[in-house]
Amino acid sequence: MKNTIKLFSLLLITVLLVAGCTQAAPPVEEPEVSDQPLRVAIVTPSSMNDLAFSQSISDAMQALQKEMGEGKLEYVYSENMFVVDDAAAAIRSYAQQGFDIILAHGSQYGSSVQEIAPDFPNTVFAWGTTVDTFDMPNVHAYEAASDEGGFVNGVMAALLTETKVIGVVGPIETGDAKLYIDGFAAGVKSVDPEIDVRVTYIGSFSDVALAAEAATTHLSAGADVLTGSAQMVIGAIGKAKEAGAYWFGTQADQTSFAPDVVVASQVYHWEVILREIFALRQDGVLGGETFAATLDNGGQVIKINPDLDLGQDVLDEAERVIQGIIDQTISIP
Repeated sequence: MKNTIKLFSLLLITVLLVAGCTQAAPPVEEPEVSDQPLRVAIVTPSSMNDLAFSQSISDAMQALQKEMGEGKLEYVYSENMFVVDDAAAAIRSYAQQGFDIILAHGSQYGSSVQEIAPDFPNTVFAWGTTVDTFDMPNVHAYEAASDEGGFVNGVMAALLTETKVIGVVGPIETGDAKLYIDGFAAGVKSVDPEIDVRVTYIGSFSDVALAAEAATTHLSAGADVLTGSAQMVIGAIGKAKEAGAYWFGTQADQTSFAPDVVVASQVYHWEVILREIFALRQDGVLGGETFAATLDNGGQVIKINPDLDLGQDVLDEAERVIQGIIDQTISIP
């Protein structure tokens, strides 16, 4: 009898142990899908309708807002942040307000991003034009391969100049402005090495009057074609318009400002890059990536003024060069 009781007790203990080891696993929690809009803040060095660098990011955000649908993307901006300290204050304020992504749209803002980003590890920071993420896990960098469109514009300029003198008005010798100007000069020289490409960097992104003065100097030297990069080129375009000289633009479509002289504009489509940044955040990747807008990925588009009679040979050559850059049969020195 005692043996029977012991055996029963052992069986009961075994059943209880097995039952305890085979409890149902807790249900797997599905990741929460937020119905809140993506909130993006932008800091730019000039006005959002500058027909240049700042407008290019504004156009991209408007395109993405339309693409993503109502209520999916909200954005605010601080424009005319030429003073870096003011821009830094705006960047920090947006981070404190809890914006998901902060775009510091200016190569002069790098030190500010480097200082502020570590204080907000759950916020995505992206800045350009550059390739430097500072090895930070929440900082992306983006740039435009503006030498590509610069090369195309340079080829067309070489085919259109009659005086064999071309003037270039640059801001500061850095970023996408330098890339564009170097590419433009290379494009001109690929057609005719004897053409005189006169380059002036005025030392400012914002001085419209100084840009106009540089353009006037080029025109006085015989230039019949001008180009330039950055926000201050409105002054130079105005002088080209007065003189009837051809103008080649970059960053945004500048045709509307002087439709009688703007031949073509290299237009940035930052939405190509911003889509990737948005998607990476959704996947939990907050930084560490670099991006480039190119002719191949559609981040840059050459928009030729359809109202100017350029000649079919110029149009054909522009198309040939664009395709050559895309398929890498043409390399830019």
